[in-house]
Amino acid sequence: MPAAAGDPVYCLLVNPSAGSGRAMKRLPAIRAELDRRGMHHQVVMTTGIDHGCREARAAAGRGEIPVVVSGDGLIGKVGGVLAGSGTPLGIVPGGRGNDLARVVGIPTDPAEAVAVLAAGDRRRIDVGEANGERFLCIASCGFDSDANRIANETKAISGALVYAYAALKALWQWKPARFTVTVDGAETVVTGYSAVVANSQAYGGGMFVAPQAVLDDGLLDVVLTGDGPKRRFLGGLPQVFKGTHIEREDVTTLRGRVVEVAADRPFAVYADGDELTDLPMRVSLLEGALELIAPAGS
Repeated sequence: MPAAAGDPVYCLLVNPSAGSGRAMKRLPAIRAELDRRGMHHQVVMTTGIDHGCREARAAAGRGEIPVVVSGDGLIGKVGGVLAGSGTPLGIVPGGRGNDLARVVGIPTDPAEAVAVLAAGDRRRIDVGEANGERFLCIASCGFDSDANRIANETKAISGALVYAYAALKALWQWKPARFTVTVDGAETVVTGYSAVVANSQAYGGGMFVAPQAVLDDGLLDVVLTGDGPKRRFLGGLPQVFKGTHIEREDVTTLRGRVVEVAADRPFAVYADGDELTDLPMRVSLLEGALELIAPAGS
Protein backbone atom coordinates (compact mmCIF):
# COMPACT_ATOMS: atom_id res chain seq x y z
CA MET A 1 0.00 0.00 0.00
CA PRO A 2 1.50 3.36 -0.99
CA ALA A 3 2.14 5.95 1.69
CA ALA A 4 -0.62 8.50 2.21
CA ALA A 5 0.19 12.16 1.70
CA GLY A 6 2.12 13.42 4.68
CA ASP A 7 3.07 9.95 5.98
CA PRO A 8 6.84 9.53 6.34
CA VAL A 9 8.66 7.00 4.23
CA TYR A 10 11.71 5.40 5.77
CA CYS A 11 14.64 4.39 3.59
CA LEU A 12 16.51 1.57 5.35
CA LEU A 13 20.20 1.70 4.43
CA VAL A 14 21.42 -1.77 5.35
CA ASN A 15 25.07 -2.72 5.54
CA PRO A 16 25.07 -6.50 4.90
CA SER A 17 28.51 -6.97 6.45
CA ALA A 18 27.93 -4.91 9.60
CA GLY A 19 28.49 -6.76 12.84
CA SER A 20 29.54 -9.93 10.98
CA GLY A 21 26.08 -10.08 9.42
CA ARG A 22 24.15 -8.88 12.47
CA ALA A 23 22.34 -6.17 10.50
CA MET A 24 21.10 -8.70 7.96
CA LYS A 25 19.94 -11.09 10.67
CA ARG A 26 17.89 -8.34 12.30
CA LEU A 27 16.36 -7.06 9.07
CA PRO A 28 13.32 -9.42 8.97
CA ALA A 29 12.36 -8.44 12.54
CA ILE A 30 12.85 -4.76 11.72
CA ARG A 31 10.63 -4.94 8.64
CA ALA A 32 8.00 -6.97 10.45
CA GLU A 33 7.75 -4.34 13.17
CA LEU A 34 7.60 -1.52 10.63
CA ASP A 35 4.78 -3.34 8.82
CA ARG A 36 2.96 -4.01 12.09
CA ARG A 37 3.02 -0.31 12.84
CA GLY A 38 2.01 0.68 9.31
CA MET A 39 5.31 2.50 8.74
CA HIS A 40 6.06 2.74 5.02
CA HIS A 41 9.60 1.86 4.08
CA GLN A 42 11.96 0.62 1.43
CA VAL A 43 15.25 -1.25 1.76
CA VAL A 44 18.58 -0.43 0.12
CA MET A 45 21.45 -2.89 0.50
CA THR A 46 24.57 -0.77 0.58
CA THR A 47 27.71 -1.94 -1.18
CA GLY A 48 30.05 0.40 0.68
CA ILE A 49 30.32 3.71 2.49
CA ASP A 50 30.17 5.84 -0.66
CA HIS A 51 27.14 3.98 -1.96
CA GLY A 52 25.38 4.36 1.39
CA CYS A 53 26.05 8.09 1.41
CA ARG A 54 24.76 8.50 -2.16
CA GLU A 55 21.59 6.62 -1.29
CA ALA A 56 21.12 8.76 1.82
CA ARG A 57 21.34 11.93 -0.29
CA ALA A 58 18.90 10.45 -2.80
CA ALA A 59 16.45 9.50 -0.07
CA ALA A 60 16.65 12.97 1.44
CA GLY A 61 16.02 14.44 -2.01
CA ARG A 62 12.84 12.38 -2.27
CA GLY A 63 11.68 13.61 1.11
CA GLU A 64 12.28 10.23 2.78
CA ILE A 65 13.93 9.63 6.15
CA PRO A 66 17.23 7.72 5.89
CA VAL A 67 17.55 5.02 8.56
CA VAL A 68 20.95 3.39 8.88
CA VAL A 69 20.85 -0.29 9.83
CA SER A 70 24.53 -0.78 10.55
CA GLY A 71 27.30 0.12 12.94
CA ASP A 72 28.93 3.42 13.80
CA GLY A 73 31.00 3.56 10.60
CA LEU A 74 28.13 3.97 8.15
CA ILE A 75 26.09 5.92 10.71
CA GLY A 76 28.91 8.45 11.08
CA LYS A 77 29.37 8.92 7.35
CA VAL A 78 25.66 9.24 6.59
CA GLY A 79 25.27 11.61 9.53
CA GLY A 80 28.04 13.75 8.08
CA VAL A 81 26.31 13.82 4.70
CA LEU A 82 22.96 14.85 6.23
CA ALA A 83 24.48 17.52 8.48
CA GLY A 84 22.96 20.89 7.68
CA SER A 85 20.41 19.42 5.28
CA GLY A 86 17.39 19.53 7.58
CA THR A 87 16.76 15.81 6.94
CA PRO A 88 16.69 13.72 10.12
CA LEU A 89 18.73 10.55 10.60
CA GLY A 90 17.23 7.36 11.99
CA ILE A 91 19.28 4.52 13.48
CA VAL A 92 18.63 0.83 14.02
CA PRO A 93 21.83 -0.57 15.57
CA GLY A 94 23.39 -3.41 13.60
CA GLY A 95 27.13 -3.22 14.20
CA ARG A 96 29.62 -4.57 16.72
CA GLY A 97 30.07 -1.47 18.86
CA ASN A 98 26.87 0.57 18.39
CA ASP A 99 28.31 3.35 20.54
CA LEU A 100 26.28 6.29 19.25
CA ALA A 101 23.07 4.33 19.80
CA ARG A 102 24.29 3.42 23.29
CA VAL A 103 24.93 7.05 24.21
CA VAL A 104 21.61 8.40 22.91
CA GLY A 105 19.52 5.51 24.22
CA ILE A 106 18.49 3.67 21.05
CA PRO A 107 18.00 -0.03 21.94
CA THR A 108 19.64 -2.82 19.99
CA ASP A 109 16.41 -4.86 20.02
CA PRO A 110 14.83 -4.38 16.55
CA ALA A 111 11.27 -3.83 17.77
CA GLU A 112 12.38 -1.36 20.42
CA ALA A 113 14.56 0.51 17.93
CA VAL A 114 11.61 0.78 15.53
CA ALA A 115 9.51 2.10 18.43
CA VAL A 116 11.99 4.97 18.72
CA LEU A 117 11.49 5.74 15.01
CA ALA A 118 7.72 5.59 15.46
CA ALA A 119 7.80 7.98 18.43
CA GLY A 120 9.63 10.45 16.20
CA ASP A 121 11.37 12.41 18.96
CA ARG A 122 14.31 14.38 17.61
CA ARG A 123 17.36 16.11 19.00
CA ARG A 124 20.01 18.20 17.34
CA ILE A 125 23.60 17.10 17.80
CA ASP A 126 26.97 18.53 16.85
CA VAL A 127 29.00 17.02 14.02
CA GLY A 128 32.78 16.86 14.17
CA GLU A 129 35.16 17.76 11.34
CA ALA A 130 38.75 16.52 11.32
CA ASN A 131 40.76 17.91 8.42
CA GLY A 132 37.40 18.48 6.72
CA GLU A 133 36.24 14.88 7.20
CA ARG A 134 33.05 14.57 9.23
CA PHE A 135 32.38 12.23 12.15
CA LEU A 136 29.82 11.93 14.95
CA CYS A 137 31.48 10.28 17.94
CA ILE A 138 35.22 10.25 18.67
CA ALA A 139 38.40 10.88 16.66
CA SER A 140 41.44 9.23 18.22
CA CYS A 141 45.01 8.31 17.43
CA GLY A 142 48.12 6.68 18.84
CA PHE A 143 47.51 3.38 20.60
CA ASP A 144 43.90 3.69 19.42
CA SER A 145 45.09 3.74 15.80
CA ASP A 146 46.75 0.36 16.21
CA ALA A 147 43.84 -1.12 18.17
CA ASN A 148 41.22 0.07 15.65
CA ARG A 149 43.21 -1.30 12.73
CA ILE A 150 43.53 -4.69 14.42
CA ALA A 151 39.83 -4.76 15.32
CA ASN A 152 38.82 -4.00 11.74
CA GLU A 153 41.13 -6.73 10.43
CA THR A 154 39.75 -9.33 12.87
CA LYS A 155 36.71 -11.13 11.49
CA ALA A 156 36.69 -14.27 13.65
CA ILE A 157 35.66 -12.47 16.87
CA SER A 158 32.23 -10.89 17.16
CA GLY A 159 30.73 -8.26 19.43
CA ALA A 160 32.62 -6.11 21.89
CA LEU A 161 35.15 -8.90 22.52
CA VAL A 162 36.96 -7.90 19.34
CA TYR A 163 37.93 -4.58 20.93
CA ALA A 164 39.42 -6.28 23.99
CA TYR A 165 41.38 -8.61 21.75
CA ALA A 166 42.61 -5.71 19.61
CA ALA A 167 43.70 -3.73 22.68
CA LEU A 168 45.75 -6.64 24.01
CA LYS A 169 47.42 -7.28 20.68
CA ALA A 170 48.18 -3.58 20.15
CA LEU A 171 49.60 -3.26 23.67
CA TRP A 172 52.06 -6.06 23.06
CA GLN A 173 53.95 -4.04 20.41
CA TRP A 174 53.21 -0.48 21.61
CA LYS A 175 55.97 2.13 22.10
CA PRO A 176 55.19 5.56 23.63
CA ALA A 177 54.53 8.51 21.31
CA ARG A 178 54.84 12.23 21.92
CA PHE A 179 51.60 14.14 21.25
CA THR A 180 51.34 17.90 20.87
CA VAL A 181 47.75 19.01 21.41
CA THR A 182 46.55 22.59 21.01
CA VAL A 183 43.11 23.48 22.38
CA ASP A 184 41.83 26.95 21.47
CA GLY A 185 45.44 28.13 21.14
CA ALA A 186 46.81 26.59 24.37
CA GLU A 187 49.43 23.88 23.80
CA THR A 188 49.83 20.68 25.85
CA VAL A 189 52.54 18.07 25.24
CA VAL A 190 52.10 14.51 26.51
CA THR A 191 54.21 11.42 25.95
CA GLY A 192 52.17 8.27 26.23
CA TYR A 193 49.49 6.15 24.65
CA SER A 194 46.73 8.11 22.95
CA ALA A 195 45.04 11.38 22.09
CA VAL A 196 41.24 11.34 21.96
CA VAL A 197 39.09 14.18 20.61
CA ALA A 198 35.49 13.48 21.54
CA ASN A 199 32.10 14.79 20.47
CA SER A 200 30.41 11.85 22.23
CA GLN A 201 31.22 9.75 25.28
CA ALA A 202 31.89 6.21 24.09
CA TYR A 203 33.77 4.12 21.57
CA GLY A 204 35.06 0.56 21.26
CA GLY A 205 31.84 -1.18 22.22
CA GLY A 206 31.00 0.66 25.42
CA MET A 207 34.29 2.23 26.54
CA PHE A 208 33.33 5.59 28.05
CA VAL A 209 36.63 7.22 27.24
CA ALA A 210 35.21 10.76 27.42
CA PRO A 211 32.43 10.49 30.04
CA GLN A 212 31.97 14.25 30.30
CA ALA A 213 31.42 14.79 26.56
CA VAL A 214 28.02 16.07 25.44
CA LEU A 215 26.75 15.72 21.89
CA ASP A 216 25.10 19.15 21.75
CA ASP A 217 27.26 21.49 23.85
CA GLY A 218 29.37 22.93 21.02
CA LEU A 219 32.57 21.69 22.70
CA LEU A 220 35.13 18.98 22.08
CA ASP A 221 36.45 16.93 24.99
CA VAL A 222 40.11 15.88 24.83
CA VAL A 223 41.48 12.90 26.76
CA LEU A 224 45.23 12.26 26.76
CA THR A 225 46.65 9.09 28.28
CA GLY A 226 50.24 9.52 29.44
CA ASP A 227 53.08 7.02 29.63
CA GLY A 228 53.38 4.29 32.22
CA PRO A 229 53.99 0.56 32.59
CA LYS A 230 51.96 -1.58 30.23
CA ARG A 231 50.63 -3.61 33.14
CA ARG A 232 49.19 -0.41 34.66
CA PHE A 233 47.64 0.58 31.35
CA LEU A 234 46.13 -2.90 30.99
CA GLY A 235 44.85 -2.86 34.56
CA GLY A 236 43.14 0.45 33.89
CA LEU A 237 41.15 -0.73 30.86
CA PRO A 238 38.15 -1.87 32.95
CA GLN A 239 37.97 1.68 34.33
CA VAL A 240 37.37 3.01 30.84
CA PHE A 241 34.09 1.10 30.60
CA LYS A 242 32.94 3.02 33.69
CA GLY A 243 34.53 6.34 32.73
CA THR A 244 36.49 6.49 35.99
CA HIS A 245 39.90 6.40 34.27
CA ILE A 246 39.85 10.20 33.91
CA GLU A 247 40.55 10.41 37.66
CA ARG A 248 43.99 8.84 37.21
CA GLU A 249 47.14 10.99 37.37
CA ASP A 250 48.34 9.80 33.97
CA VAL A 251 45.18 11.02 32.23
CA THR A 252 44.78 14.65 31.15
CA THR A 253 41.41 16.09 30.14
CA LEU A 254 40.86 19.33 28.21
CA ARG A 255 37.90 21.00 26.53
CA GLY A 256 37.51 23.54 23.75
CA ARG A 257 36.07 24.46 20.40
CA VAL A 258 39.08 23.87 18.14
CA VAL A 259 41.63 21.11 18.72
CA GLU A 260 44.85 20.45 16.82
CA VAL A 261 46.82 17.22 17.27
CA ALA A 262 50.30 16.28 16.05
CA ALA A 263 52.69 13.49 17.03
CA ASP A 264 56.34 12.55 16.72
CA ARG A 265 55.55 9.73 14.29
CA PRO A 266 52.81 9.09 11.72
CA PHE A 267 49.39 7.90 12.89
CA ALA A 268 46.11 7.29 11.15
CA VAL A 269 43.15 8.88 12.90
CA TYR A 270 40.11 6.67 13.46
CA ALA A 271 36.58 7.90 14.08
CA ASP A 272 33.29 6.03 14.36
CA GLY A 273 35.30 2.82 14.01
CA ASP A 274 36.86 3.63 10.62
CA GLU A 275 39.97 5.38 9.37
CA LEU A 276 39.19 9.06 8.89
CA THR A 277 42.36 11.06 8.22
CA ASP A 278 46.03 11.29 9.22
CA LEU A 279 47.98 13.41 11.66
CA PRO A 280 48.43 16.28 11.97
CA MET A 281 44.74 17.08 12.28
CA ARG A 282 42.56 20.05 13.10
CA VAL A 283 39.18 19.29 14.65
CA SER A 284 36.18 21.61 14.96
CA LEU A 285 32.40 21.25 15.25
CA LEU A 286 29.36 22.00 13.17
CA GLU A 287 27.12 22.94 16.07
CA GLY A 288 23.62 21.44 16.07
CA ALA A 289 24.04 20.46 12.42
CA LEU A 290 22.36 17.04 12.53
CA GLU A 291 18.83 16.18 13.53
CA LEU A 292 18.80 12.72 15.08
CA ILE A 293 15.74 10.57 15.82
CA ALA A 294 16.40 9.50 19.40
CA PRO A 295 14.46 8.99 22.65
CA ALA A 296 13.21 12.13 24.34
CA GLY A 297 15.59 13.34 27.03
CA SER A 298 18.50 11.24 25.75
